[in-house]
Amino acid sequence: MKPGIHPDYHPVVYQDRSTGDSFLTRSTETSARTIEWSDGNTYPLIVVEISSASHPFWTGSRRVLDNAGQVEKFRRRYGSRSPR
Repeated sequence: MKPGIHPDYHPVVYQDRSTGDSFLTRSTETSARTIEWSDGNTYPLIVVEISSASHPFWTGSRRVLDNAGQVEKFRRRYGSRSPR
């Protein structure tokens, strides 16, 4: 790696705003807010709107689409075609 051109890569804590869940990872992001982690060290705190703790896909609360209903609606509107 070329010295002097890469941003500082350091440990940070991300916290989900809606659930309060936090996780420690490494990033180039910085913040003026800090938090004391369970290991006794203080890390920059970055609050995010959504994470895997609150995202509908990962929590299983996503909406299930009624594909069968859409197919029936299409067939009612356009009819079924016979093969030629």
